[in-house]
Amino acid sequence: MSHVRITRRELIKTAGAALPVIGASLASGSQGANPGTGMTVGISTLGFPKHTNAELAEELAGRGIRTVQLFLNQSDSRYWKYNGRSDLSDLTASRCAAIAHAYRSRGLAIHSLGVYTNLIHGDAAERRANLAYFESMMKAGKEMGVRTLITEAGHYEPEGPVPGVAHHFQEEVWMRMLTTIRQLAELAERHDATVLMEPFFGGFLASAKRTRVFLQEVNSPRVRALLDPANLLEVDDLEEMFDQLTPWIDCLHAKDRKLHVDQGVAAGQGDLDYREFVSLAVRRTPRVPLILEYVGPDDYEQALQYLQKAMREVGTL
Repeated sequence: MSHVRITRRELIKTAGAALPVIGASLASGSQGANPGTGMTVGISTLGFPKHTNAELAEELAGRGIRTVQLFLNQSDSRYWKYNGRSDLSDLTASRCAAIAHAYRSRGLAIHSLGVYTNLIHGDAAERRANLAYFESMMKAGKEMGVRTLITEAGHYEPEGPVPGVAHHFQEEVWMRMLTTIRQLAELAERHDATVLMEPFFGGFLASAKRTRVFLQEVNSPRVRALLDPANLLEVDDLEEMFDQLTPWIDCLHAKDRKLHVDQGVAAGQGDLDYREFVSLAVRRTPRVPLILEYVGPDDYEQALQYLQKAMREVGTL
C-alpha cells in the first residue's frame, strides 16, 4: 500500500508447520479461482474514487473479475483516510449492507477491508483513538460479512532534531508497537476478525525478516501478513520474502515499483520479476489471493493482462 538479507529456510519451515493457517486464505474460497491452481485474482477498489460501489461492481463483473479488496473510497462511501482516521458516524449497518450488496449481487466476493490507520503514532491518545477507529472498521466489516482487515504499521516522525536512529527502528518503539498490536489482536478476537499487517521498506515493518520476527513476538493467530513484494523490493529478493513470511501470508498485493524509487506503480511498470513472483506464489501460497493494487480505470485492464501473462508463462492459467 505505502505511498513510500538473512534467510533461514529450515527455521521458517519448522515454524510454519506449527502454526494454524487461518483468515483470508480460508475465507476467500473459490471466487475467481483459476482452474487447477486454486489461485484467486482480485482488485483493490482504492483507485476508483469516481465510481459508486454499484458502478464499480458492474464494471469489474463485466471484465470477469470476481473478487475485490474493498477500500471505502468510492463516491458514495467516502471514508478512506490513509495513516489516520475518518468519521464513521453515518456508516450505519444498513449502509454497510448496501455496500456489500452492490458487489455480491453482481457476483463479486469481498475479500478484505482496507483500514491503514496509524498504529505507531508517538502520542498515546492518538494510538487509542486509532485503535478505536480500527474497532469501528471491524464492526463495519462484520456488517458487510467481511472478517479480514488490512493495515500497515503507520508512519510517524516526532518533532525536533533528527534522531541518530530512525524513529521506527528505536527499541522503545518496538516494545510499544508490540503492546499496540497485541491490543489490536484482542479487538480482533472480540470481533472474530483477522488483521493482516503489510510491510514496507520505509517503515516499521521494513523487511520480510523484521515482519516475521514481529509477528512471532505478537504471537496471535489474529494478526497475520499481507505481502506486497514491490514494498520490499529494495531490501529483500523475492525468494527471501517467501522464505521468511510464507506461514503468515493470507494475501498478496500485485503492484510494481522501480528500484530506488518510493512510489509504487501498476503491475508491469516497474522492476519486479512477475514470473518469479507468480511462480513462488503458486508453490508457496496457492490458496492466497493476488490483489491488483495501484490501478484505476485507465490501467487496471493492462495490469490484469500483465499478471495473467505471467501466470500463463509459469503454467498457472
